[in-house]
Amino acid sequence: MRYLILSDLHSNWEGLDAVLESTRGQYDRIVCCGDLVGYGPDPNRILNWARSNLVAVIRGNHDRGCCAQESLEWFNPVAKAANLWTIGQLTPENMQYLRGLPAGPLPVDGFQLIHGSPLDEDEYLLNATDVRNVFDYLECGLSFFGHTHLQCGYAYAGGYFQVMRQVDPFVGEICHRLDPEGVYLINAGSVGQPRDGDPRAAFALFDSETLEVVQRRVVYDCETTRKKIEAAGLPEILGLRLAIGR
Repeated sequence: MRYLILSDLHSNWEGLDAVLESTRGQYDRIVCCGDLVGYGPDPNRILNWARSNLVAVIRGNHDRGCCAQESLEWFNPVAKAANLWTIGQLTPENMQYLRGLPAGPLPVDGFQLIHGSPLDEDEYLLNATDVRNVFDYLECGLSFFGHTHLQCGYAYAGGYFQVMRQVDPFVGEICHRLDPEGVYLINAGSVGQPRDGDPRAAFALFDSETLEVVQRRVVYDCETTRKKIEAAGLPEILGLRLAIGR
């Protein structure tokens, strides 16, 4: 089975649309590691699509914040303002959908979806040290996570822990052939708001038969998203940061 792995869409329709267009015919099912909403200008459009197309999805912290399952006092002022705006935009159907999203880890066909970490859905795994501290708690050989908006990967294979090679800024993708005896924790990156200095939308493809994971980036029309953010009255920084991937 071929999977399209998404995370941290953050109400960015242009980012998602570019990902879907670039992967047409390359997957059978779509899954998501959370944070469908927050920050961006198209929450209902994203959620309408998610309800019809995702076969598995877990909640992120912004998903909880935008459906009153999380106190907004924990968010920084920019995120809080965006979540308050999102709450005012959501249709009743989409609000109910958000409230029904499960927490991770969520098993899917031999792998699992995590938002933050296997121990805490809000924990940020930002580097190899963070990951090593939770590796023993992974419940299967392959896990995909999100939350940090950093496309990366970590493995314990061949008897040692390793940081997986990342997508080159001048190249569109990198392919990893997984060791069936190894343990992997892979971040597909953020579709809607990358923060690794590469503004291209990030995602991954996984083939459960060949055990190949492809991490990929695709250019999208971030200027249109920025203009929508401005027109909606959302904090200006949310649009400006899209062009630099920070």
